[in-house]
Amino acid sequence: LERFHARQLRVSPHVLGHSKAHVGRGVAELVRAAKAQGLQPGPLALSLRGDFVRIGSAYEQHKVRSPDCFGILVPLRLPPHLEPHARCADGLGPGGAFVCGLRARDGWTRRCRPFAEGFCVELQGRSHLSSGLVLRWFQGHLQRCLGAVRYRLQERCRVSLSACPGHPPTLHILPCSDYVCCHISMAVRLIPAIPLGDALYLTALPPEGPHGSLAPEALWGLNASRQEQRLLGWLKEQAPAASCHLKCLQILKGLRDLRKHGLEEPFCSQWGRVLSSYVLKTALFSVLLQGPLEAWDERFLVERLEDLVLYLRDCLRKQVLMDFFLGNTSVPEAVALPRFLKEAAPVNLLSAFDGPTLDLVAFQLISTWIQAPHIIRMYSGPRYLRPAPAL
Repeated sequence: LERFHARQLRVSPHVLGHSKAHVGRGVAELVRAAKAQGLQPGPLALSLRGDFVRIGSAYEQHKVRSPDCFGILVPLRLPPHLEPHARCADGLGPGGAFVCGLRARDGWTRRCRPFAEGFCVELQGRSHLSSGLVLRWFQGHLQRCLGAVRYRLQERCRVSLSACPGHPPTLHILPCSDYVCCHISMAVRLIPAIPLGDALYLTALPPEGPHGSLAPEALWGLNASRQEQRLLGWLKEQAPAASCHLKCLQILKGLRDLRKHGLEEPFCSQWGRVLSSYVLKTALFSVLLQGPLEAWDERFLVERLEDLVLYLRDCLRKQVLMDFFLGNTSVPEAVALPRFLKEAAPVNLLSAFDGPTLDLVAFQLISTWIQAPHIIRMYSGPRYLRPAPAL
């Protein structure tokens, strides 16, 4: 496991640092250009706030294999007289889905109509901010600003923007550097986000799902990445200096990805969705807070990794793994949670999957752990480690 982590999973801090620097410069230029252009239409349209939030494994020290994919939240600004009001979707969508109503400080007036007609949909007789309409506006807005960014960055890197309907746009960055370590093509997901305050954001839900065409247009997901980063920072302070908790997460993600090579569709896709990186991270948070953090010293890597696998197996068999932040009252007091998160309804991350699928994933998970040395040897050749093209 140590050799697997060192040779195939660990990302060079030097290369990761260069990649994050390129991403930061490229995104900053694009956001700056988009904010400047967004000031022109007037007060009745969306605009960019001017900052961005780095999220995901590359910024949480558990990225695996290559620093080629990044996640960035781009906060948007509503017209000055409107405020977002998020509430649970109450059965209108999957667990953890929200709808975003709008409040006008001086009451709804005629001047609010243009914005409502351009960015809102009717749901249960009320006007709600549409994630689909906001996403389409965001994609078009960035595309119009790309020319200025290309010109400013042409000596450092080549940039392009791609968009898939219903998904956030992706900024592709190819550095123009003399350093071999920096010749990595990077894909940066630019996720439009509605700020709720307290470092909470609403982001568009993916369009897949059995809820019809209305769901992706009206529903939002709650992003608590900043709270996750605070918890990881607190755990780093409390855990031993040589703690292995992030290495456990990296190895488990690596084993999940290797095992996928031996699975057939449709179960192969289900395997990746059930054991998503967010599910694995949620399980790690739960196991970490069950016992003394001194037990996560690097000497006990195998024991702690086995604890994590067994905890996940039990969750899969019971078909229950609760979101760590929504409605969780056992989060350490040192990690101050917004009231909105504390009072939210608890969400089962496995509720979207049927029992037979979760049982099969639990069986394959234990099988993967037992056969880990064999799976690592079998699927670690160049044929399987060839990177997939970025979306």
